[in-house]
Amino acid sequence: MKTIVILISGRGSNMRAIVEANLPVHIAAVISNQAEAGGLSYAQSKGIATAVIDHRGYASRGTFDAALMQTIDAFNPDLVVLAGFMRIFTEGFVNHYQGRLLNIHPSLLPAFPGLATHEQALKAGVKIHGCTVHFVTAQVDHGPIVAQAAVPVKADDTPASLAARVLAQEHQIYPQAIRWFAEDRLTLTPDGHVNVKDWETLNES
Repeated sequence: MKTIVILISGRGSNMRAIVEANLPVHIAAVISNQAEAGGLSYAQSKGIATAVIDHRGYASRGTFDAALMQTIDAFNPDLVVLAGFMRIFTEGFVNHYQGRLLNIHPSLLPAFPGLATHEQALKAGVKIHGCTVHFVTAQVDHGPIVAQAAVPVKADDTPASLAARVLAQEHQIYPQAIRWFAEDRLTLTPDGHVNVKDWETLNES
């Protein structure tokens, strides 16, 4: 059974979805850069170890990343899962976890990287929006795509209503992507793509 560590900065709704999916993984810890993150109390209620590494106590991104890396590595994870962790990592951090650092982004990447994705989508007038699970690279909101889910954009949508429908899809595809990793179904190709073993069978089930 593979071991994962989840990083959060807030309420941790994706972290909750992962915990409640009863995946074939050991969730060793939930770590936050915010002591007041609501998701920490939820994790503790489920008997999951928690830790706080407050970025405000470090002089640079590099020193924070080094401290965070040391804390993560103490749990010896096979996979590090970013679930609303609102920090940009240094290249050294990303390289340390290459091929085992997952993120979920609330858009259909490569469209609308960065923040305010739902506002960006509405401003652009797109008819389809969604979310993406991807392996993290040094380029922010890029990296090999594992899974995506789409939702229609309605004429009367607001950023909040669109975000709510996208979030419901995030809660579906993130646990699924982690399950694929846990079952050794994911392969990174030399050209930077992700192959999912038995994709056709998975889609039929």
